[in-house]
Amino acid sequence: MDAKVLPGPGTIGHDVTAKPEARHSIQSVDRALLLLETIADMGGEATLTELANRTRLNISTCHHLLATLIKRNFVAKVPGRRLYALGGRILYIGHACLQVDLPRRAQAYLEAINQATGETVHLATLQGENMIVLAVREAHHAVRVGTGKLGRHEAPHAAAGGKSMMAWLPDDEVRRILGPTLKRCTENTIVDHAAFHDELRNVRRLGYAMDQEEFLPGVICIGAAIRDHAGAVVGAISASAPTMRANEDHIALIRNQVLEATRALSTEFGYHASQGHSERAKAIPR
Repeated sequence: MDAKVLPGPGTIGHDVTAKPEARHSIQSVDRALLLLETIADMGGEATLTELANRTRLNISTCHHLLATLIKRNFVAKVPGRRLYALGGRILYIGHACLQVDLPRRAQAYLEAINQATGETVHLATLQGENMIVLAVREAHHAVRVGTGKLGRHEAPHAAAGGKSMMAWLPDDEVRRILGPTLKRCTENTIVDHAAFHDELRNVRRLGYAMDQEEFLPGVICIGAAIRDHAGAVVGAISASAPTMRANEDHIALIRNQVLEATRALSTEFGYHASQGHSERAKAIPR
């Protein structure tokens, strides 16, 4: 006869016939993870009573576990309300996972843009105050642009990928990333904070960003953000070309390829286009 599996968290009793790996699991860890999953299932916020009912744990046990999770910033109390929400540490871990998962998922899209346009294609993400280039597909042309390699990008405000991601961040977060001064890379670099925020409003309106010789002379770049199920920015794809090839038709091809790829990849991460329409309506003054 097959051994029975241990009852779930909150179930009374202990089954001595359970499999050894189940008997050796740490109950408090299992229950804490169950609470995190339950808060997520309930839309990111829940009361103590709701959590106890859903998990079948008594209120005292829930309260002690939540206190530990709060201490580690995996859970946060909602100010002025008797609610528990997922904490910032969850986002940190999620972004760390994306740095592994995002390049794998994006690979086919980067290749498709590279093949269709022949130009250099980048995949980037924001990590703290830095823009990190995760993947590069080099141009097929004899004349190609040198827009940087893997790793930290020194001027996200001058890059299409950086602008496309910052456009969807809160203003205070954008200011933190930019710092007090904006580095000038070329004559076209936007170095005035007010002008840069106007540029981000334009990015939200269009749905994509352009670097018009702002990072390197003679190079244009088009980028768009990748969004997840909650609408949060998880990365950006951009494609660069020398101005000698950047006629109207080629720019349109690059733009369409980048937008098609980022929309499809965002859909893979659970993002719905209707979220973007709602966010643009709120973000852009009428």
